[in-house]
Amino acid sequence: MKIPSPVRTLAVALVLSSVVPGAALSAQRDLTLDQAIGLALRGNEGLVIERHALAAARARETAAKGAYDPILELSGGWSKSSQPLNSAYPGAVTPIAPEARAREAGVSLEQLLPSGGVVALRASGSRETTDGTLALLSPAFRTRVGIEFRQPLLRDLATDAARRDVRAARSDRRGAIASLRRAVSETIAAVEQSYWTLVAARLGVQVREEAVRLAEAQLVETQARVRTGTVPRTELAQPQAERERRLGELLAAREAQARSENTLKLLILTGAGDPLWEAQLAPAESAGVDTTPIDVAAAMRHALASRPELELAASVVERRRAETGFARNGIWPSLDAVVSYDRFGLAGSASPSGPGGSIPGRLSGGLGQSFETLGDGDFDAARVALVLGLPIRNRAARGSAEAARRVERQAEAELASVRKAIRAEVLDAAAALETADQRIGAARAGREAAETQLSAERDRFATGLTTNFLVLTRQNDLSRARLDEISALTDYRRARTEMARARGSLIEDRGVQVDETALTGGSR
Repeated sequence: MKIPSPVRTLAVALVLSSVVPGAALSAQRDLTLDQAIGLALRGNEGLVIERHALAAARARETAAKGAYDPILELSGGWSKSSQPLNSAYPGAVTPIAPEARAREAGVSLEQLLPSGGVVALRASGSRETTDGTLALLSPAFRTRVGIEFRQPLLRDLATDAARRDVRAARSDRRGAIASLRRAVSETIAAVEQSYWTLVAARLGVQVREEAVRLAEAQLVETQARVRTGTVPRTELAQPQAERERRLGELLAAREAQARSENTLKLLILTGAGDPLWEAQLAPAESAGVDTTPIDVAAAMRHALASRPELELAASVVERRRAETGFARNGIWPSLDAVVSYDRFGLAGSASPSGPGGSIPGRLSGGLGQSFETLGDGDFDAARVALVLGLPIRNRAARGSAEAARRVERQAEAELASVRKAIRAEVLDAAAALETADQRIGAARAGREAAETQLSAERDRFATGLTTNFLVLTRQNDLSRARLDEISALTDYRRARTEMARARGSLIEDRGVQVDETALTGGSR
């Protein structure tokens, strides 16, 4: 059944006044590009992941430096022994095994040095009793203090496990910062690309709405001519068919707008409870642009100095070099210089079962007297030594060194590949930007020409010198020209974003501050 013209006109009006599905029940929210970027930086899950990765890298660096924390060790104990003696002088009431008891306590402090050496301070004290007949003192109080320094001279001199771990952890932290900067840059780029896509989609809907209005106006004018008998009723078919076709394009354009809006929301919104999920986003930025030329050589230099991908790849190379240095270090024999000095103290009481006789006065007393004899320095020991370890064949160390060297070469090759890719990206971005710049002028001229042609065709139609077909064709030409101009303008915006990303200046250009703990967005 044919729908009456007034009813159909009302239906067209409803389509033109409607918005994207579901949005009629929600408020429209104006959104600037800076606001969109700020929302993305605060809530984007990818950036949250990168920030946690950076925090973990910083924690691992702190843990690696913990190898240089001094180690304090306290000890205390009690012992009892009864060991058989093979001697003509058994030295005990029980002929074979004198009994000895001891209580002891000690403290030591060990420090790893940046040179790979180790310095250790130690002190101990004990109280010993025995029923052996040869013991001079029982109970006897022994004290000891000493220091020992051990320094590698071959293996572990240039590097060791602790220095390798610190260097590797520092490289990982540098890489994590670079990875965060890369994620921020890619997030900003994705938000801007999506934002301008939504701008283009909304402008495209406006063009389609205007096209439907023009078709409806052409149909109304043709209906008036049919009523006056100027043209036959068959002339209504063409504007009616064209109006229906344009309504289909309008609905498809609105669906594209809804999808573009949802893509932007996915980038900038957080949980499902955010009220903006139910709002209609209205970009507040215009599609107009001021074109400026790009110095490709300067952009290339800036990219090779600033792109976070290079810093990330360089941090991997640095880590591999640390691992290679440590692996090569394992090939060397170990040669350590050892220097130590100890002082001893002794005091006590004459043993009841001992040989008898008087004991030196300076040894008579308790623990305090033992410390006094220790301070006198009469009992001491000094040692200077070299300790050499020669691994036979050492295939494990040699194999590890070769494997580490190959992995380092892989990392260097990957760094060179990243440099090549960045150069190509800058050149591609420059070419796209130049093309988009040239398209703007061509599209604007095409749109102006299409407007002139449509105006002339409508004047001719008013005087009966042309047909519906030609007027509708000129309308379609104008719609395509307007869409081409919108596409050229938004493509230029997107090309500028890609150029800034390729040259490594997108973060700074948008006023975003990236540090190791937070992200802050400023004005562009």
